[in-house]
Amino acid sequence: MREKVLITPKSFKNYKNKTYKMLQDKGYEIIENDLGRTMTEEEIVGLAQKDVVGIIIGVDPLPANVLEQCKSLRAISKYGVGMDNIDLNRARELGILVKNAVGTNSISVAELAIGLMFASARHIPSATAGVKAYGWERSIGFELMNKNLGIIGGGQIGKEVAKRGVGLGMKVTIYDPYFTDFKFLEKYNIQLEEELSEVLKSSDVISLHLPATEQTKGLINAETLKLMKRTAILINTSRGTLVDEAALYDALVNQKIAAAAQDVYSVEPPEQGDQLVALPNFILTPHIGAYTYEAVERMAMISTENLLNMLAQKEMAK
Repeated sequence: MREKVLITPKSFKNYKNKTYKMLQDKGYEIIENDLGRTMTEEEIVGLAQKDVVGIIIGVDPLPANVLEQCKSLRAISKYGVGMDNIDLNRARELGILVKNAVGTNSISVAELAIGLMFASARHIPSATAGVKAYGWERSIGFELMNKNLGIIGGGQIGKEVAKRGVGLGMKVTIYDPYFTDFKFLEKYNIQLEEELSEVLKSSDVISLHLPATEQTKGLINAETLKLMKRTAILINTSRGTLVDEAALYDALVNQKIAAAAQDVYSVEPPEQGDQLVALPNFILTPHIGAYTYEAVERMAMISTENLLNMLAQKEMAK
C-alpha cells in the first residue's frame, strides 16, 4: 500500500499544481482536508491513523493523543510558523520530526500589523461604516509619525514591523529577553528595553509578536493594561491567548486605552454576541495575517520541501 500524506490547510490547494506533483513524484498518495474548515482531533485521527507518514498542518490540533494514534506518522510540516497547536514534546518522544516554514509569512503579517495601526489611529472601519450608512460624521485621529512604537517579541515578524515603523518615522523599541541581533538595532536605530513595564508605559502603539506558551498566556491583562497610556493602541497579530479579553474589554469601555486591533482571538470565530467584538474601538480581522498570495505560495512550497526532506531523513536513518 502506498504511503500517504495528509494536507490540512484550506488554502494549500491553491498551489497544488506545484506541490502535489512534488509529493506524487516521490510516490506519496495525497489526502486532502475537503471540509472547508479546520479539522477536529477526531477527523485527523480518522484520516491519519493508518498509512499516513507525513502531515502538512495548518492550525488544526495535533495534541499528544492524536499523535499517539497516528501509528505510521514520521514527520509533521507546519504550514506557517507558530507551532502551539502541536505537542512538540510528545512528537519528539515518538520520534516524529517537526519543522515550520520559517520566514514565509513574516512580511505579510508585518504589513497587516502596520495596516491595523493605521486603521485604529484614523478610525477607518467606523468611518467607512458611517459613510456606507449615508452619514458624514468625522472622528479625529492621530499621525503615527514621531509616535513611540513598542514591539513585544523581536523575532522575524517583530523585526519586519520594526523596520516599517522606522520607515514611518516612529521611535521604535523592542522588548525581548532573548534578543541578540544588536547589528539590527544599530542599523535601524532601534532601542532594546529590558523591562516590559517600561515599554508599556512609554509606547503610543504596542504590537505583540510572541508565540503562545504558558509564559506568554495573558501577558496583556488588567495589570499590564493599567501601565499603558490612555491614548495607546494595542495590536495583536500573534495569538489570541496573549490577551486577557475580559480585561481588554474593561480597558476599552472605560477608556483606559484608546483602541485595540487583533487578527487573532481566543475562539475563532468569536461567539455570537461577544461584547468585545461589538465595541467601536476594537477591530478584529479573521486571522488573515499570513493570507496573501505571496505568503500562501511561499508557505506551500517551503512546507512541502520541509516534509519531503524530513521523510527522506527518516528513510536514511532506517
